Amino acid sequence: MATENKNLSNYDKATIPNAKDFRFGIVVSEWNDNITEGLYDGAIAALKDCGVLDKNITRWNVPGSYELIYGCKKMQEQNVDVVIAIGSVIQGETKHFDFVCDGVTQGIKDLNVLSDIPVIFCVLTDNNMQQSIDRSGGKHGNKGTEAAIAAIKMAELRKTSRGRGISIGY
Repeated sequence: MATENKNLSNYDKATIPNAKDFRFGIVVSEWNDNITEGLYDGAIAALKDCGVLDKNITRWNVPGSYELIYGCKKMQEQNVDVVIAIGSVIQGETKHFDFVCDGVTQGIKDLNVLSDIPVIFCVLTDNNMQQSIDRSGGKHGNKGTEAAIAAIKMAELRKTSRGRGISIGY
C-alpha cells in the first residue's frame, strides 16, 4: 500500500533504461477524463523525459475503465513493446465500483499472463474525487508518471529476457 506522503512523480533518471527505441501503447479511459487526462499527461512527460520519441507512442481512447481490457488486448497486437492502461474508478453509492475495479484488475492481470507484451496498471481506484485529483498531478504527484517509468523498465525486461529460457537437452 502506498504511503500518503509518497510523491508518485519522483524517479531517478539515472536508473531508468534508455527508452529511445521502445514503442509504447497507451489506452486511456474517457470516463473521469479530468483525472485520466492528468494521468496521461504525467505518463507522456515522463516518457519524453526518458527519451521516448513521439512516433513511438500510440494512444487510443476507450469509453470507460472496464473497456481498458479489450483496448489493451488490441493494442498488444500493434507492434508495441509495452502497454499502459490509464483509468479512474471512483467509489459511488452502489457495488458497481467493486465489480468494475475487480474486473479491470483481473482482466489486466490476465493480459499479462497470456501475452508477451506487458500491460502496466495505471487505474486509480479511489474513494472520492479529491483522492483521484491528488494522485493525477496533485499533492501526491502523478500515478501516470510512475506507470511510465514502470513501462520503460518492463520494456527493458522484455527485451533482455528474450532467448534466455532454460534449455533441457536429451
